[in-house]
Amino acid sequence: MIKKIGYTLGVVGLLMAFSSAWAARQVTDQLGRNVTIPDHVNRVVVLQHQTLNLLVQLDAQQSVVGVLSSWKKQLGDSYLRLAPALANLPMPGDLTQVNIESLLKLEPQVVFVANYAPPEMISQIERAGIPVVAISLRQDKPGEADKINPTMSDENTAYNEGLKTGIRLIGDVVERQKQAEALISYTFSEREKVSAHIAAIPEAKRIRVYMANPDLTTYGSGKYTGLMMSHAGAMNVAAASIKGFKQVSIENVLAWNPQVIFVQDRYPDVVQQIVNDPAWQAIDAVKQHRVYLMPEYAKAWGYPMPEALAIGELWMAKKLYPERFADVDMQKAANDYYQRFYRMDYRADNSAAQ
Repeated sequence: MIKKIGYTLGVVGLLMAFSSAWAARQVTDQLGRNVTIPDHVNRVVVLQHQTLNLLVQLDAQQSVVGVLSSWKKQLGDSYLRLAPALANLPMPGDLTQVNIESLLKLEPQVVFVANYAPPEMISQIERAGIPVVAISLRQDKPGEADKINPTMSDENTAYNEGLKTGIRLIGDVVERQKQAEALISYTFSEREKVSAHIAAIPEAKRIRVYMANPDLTTYGSGKYTGLMMSHAGAMNVAAASIKGFKQVSIENVLAWNPQVIFVQDRYPDVVQQIVNDPAWQAIDAVKQHRVYLMPEYAKAWGYPMPEALAIGELWMAKKLYPERFADVDMQKAANDYYQRFYRMDYRADNSAAQ
């Protein structure tokens, strides 16, 4: 949501205030805060990896003058080829903390933060005179907007509408409204293709899936990853037992006995740990050699990303039900997305893209 700020000025005051007062506008961030920002924004610091990823896709990375310190951990080592300038950018903070002196040196016009950034962190930046825009990529109920693991009555609506709102908000701030609408339109139209392929699969026959992260952490209900599985025709085995992103035990996984295990591309070592650890050998997915490292574009995060909806869910569905997706060429689908929004072909660093 965006609107120009008006002022009631006398004739004399109008000339004096014109250059500053009329060069401002308001946006409403995803914490519901009205934030006054400059009319033209071309210097932003990004302390949230989801927003950084979206800025790259909106072709606005030249506006980024500083990034979160954990960007490589969050986005993966291979992300640098999509945004080479990241290698040399200052890192004045991270998801939940900021070095205000380092931040001020960068002279940002706006700082993007996660919705769960501590209130004192947001206040510290604002006291320094820098507008802060919080991004959640969710449409939350009152009282839930600043939580990592929110309570949702309708996860599908919360993430679908929240993603659209978040993309439009980021696009508004950096004046990439046209690119934002193109990204939203393509993402949700492509997602419908998966739905058509799996519509006839009854709930009782959907494949049981576990999302394996390091240290036996996984995603339960209330996170986009579970929704991603559902859209791909899978049943998230952890959804009924846990909420949000949590650590579980090997006993939990043994009891769930998933038929397929997915591992995010940024954690390749987890695949080998699973297939080589004797404790996992009784699980169906391991016995049937159905432990898959996901491609970069799948982005099975707790928060949605456009490529996860447009091609990640398609990849997942094809892995689960290959006979239903025999007509789908994943390299072609990935290339189409990457050419549109990353301005290059998709290059797989492993066999996950197939």
